[in-house]
Amino acid sequence: MIRWRNPYMQMGVATIEKGKESSHRVCPLWIGYILASPVRKLMYNPRTILAPYVKEGMTVLDFGSAMGFFSIPLAQIVGPAGKVICVDMQEKMLARLKKRAQKAGVSAQIETRLCAQDSLGLEPLAGIIDFALLFAVAHEVPAREALFAGLASALKARANLLVAEPKGHVSGEDFARTLSVAKEHGFVETGAPHISRSYAALFKRVPAN
Repeated sequence: MIRWRNPYMQMGVATIEKGKESSHRVCPLWIGYILASPVRKLMYNPRTILAPYVKEGMTVLDFGSAMGFFSIPLAQIVGPAGKVICVDMQEKMLARLKKRAQKAGVSAQIETRLCAQDSLGLEPLAGIIDFALLFAVAHEVPAREALFAGLASALKARANLLVAEPKGHVSGEDFARTLSVAKEHGFVETGAPHISRSYAALFKRVPAN
């Protein structure tokens, strides 16, 4: 059973790791409002970060979407012919995302999926994703093997995955571990985009022989 904490979630969940159960306190809901603030664009401009990889008509995955700081710009980029699938564990975050998407006029492009505590919720997405984003979330998933296995299944062959983690909060060693797990699940690193105060890596999903 896989249970994890996410920086965008309010509830405390149990993590089962190496046969030991421990309680994890996750960030309160109000953090989501800070993460969705337009002021954050001064450091992380979603269009600048995502435009090189996302095109009109794509189906993209925003895993750990919270209130949609990246989801809404993604929806604007993919346009009416595209789809943004937003996965998060906290229902209130997704409810707020829906309201923000409606206000921005992109609700038709947004699909929200609530994760269960014992599932990443990626199984129904097998083979349909053109691009996936993991922004400041991979380090919060204890079972990273399951995360990248799910992503490998969800992404189309040769689709791109962008992983970014905050420097200072995540060590270089921990980020290297994340990259290693990704590579173990069929992802090939193709670049290291510059993202302010972040470690970042671009991957391509390579089809199995």
